[in-house]
Amino acid sequence: MPGSLFATSDLHSSFSENRRIIDQMRPESRDDWLIVAGDVDDTFSKIEKTLSLLRSRYAKVIWTPGNHDLWTLRDDPVQLRGVARYQALVQMCRDNDILTPEDEYAIWPDESGPVTIVPLFLLYDHSWLAPGTRTKRESLQYAYQTGIVCADEMLLHPSPYPDRESWCSARLSEAESRLLALGPDVKTVLVGHWPLIRQPTQALRFPEFAQWCGTTRTADWHIRFRASVVVYGHLHIPRTAYYDGVRFEEVSVGYPREWSKRSKPPMPRKVLPA
Repeated sequence: MPGSLFATSDLHSSFSENRRIIDQMRPESRDDWLIVAGDVDDTFSKIEKTLSLLRSRYAKVIWTPGNHDLWTLRDDPVQLRGVARYQALVQMCRDNDILTPEDEYAIWPDESGPVTIVPLFLLYDHSWLAPGTRTKRESLQYAYQTGIVCADEMLLHPSPYPDRESWCSARLSEAESRLLALGPDVKTVLVGHWPLIRQPTQALRFPEFAQWCGTTRTADWHIRFRASVVVYGHLHIPRTAYYDGVRFEEVSVGYPREWSKRSKPPMPRKVLPA
């Protein structure tokens, strides 16, 4: 029986304060696994450096990308965009023995029975409209008027897709097909950077930001695909909550200005055993 399944996200390792937290991330047992649910860093080399370090410590590391991982910054020597960047990140992970959404799902031997860990790369499609708006266009216009606009609009390129919504739709279809193929009795840990349901975004200071946080198409996935637990990040609001009887774990570290206000630094959270 392995030790424990841990999870973290939104490491943002460019911050020296966050690097100190990463340096302290150690397994409790040599058999512990670690889920990294996106936003490791903004540049390719730093993503690899951080993930390979964690892999050297944990028996298994499972990664799924966040929006920052997919950004193409002007000063990043790796200037790949969109799908090409994602594919390069997947190959980098494979070179470092790290599992990705493109690989065979790992099975966690939980006390209650085997659980399939499903890393999801789904993006978002702007369907979580800003309050008081009726269409995606109106919602986006409202965000620009208020100045609450995700940097993805400038840095996360969808090529070869015409837009991120189209890329999201393709990712949803592919993930849904793989999940349906698991069979009706398989229990899962659903892992994604963006939350599967909109309810967690109600805690956002600026609710119009929700349109960059997920999609209405996954609203019932935690039920349909028999999730024992759902792991996500992106919101920088770490907490445990229950929806429809399913445990949701937001496991982000976030920016130093956020976590420094808490009583202790955010270390990886134990997901299983419960």
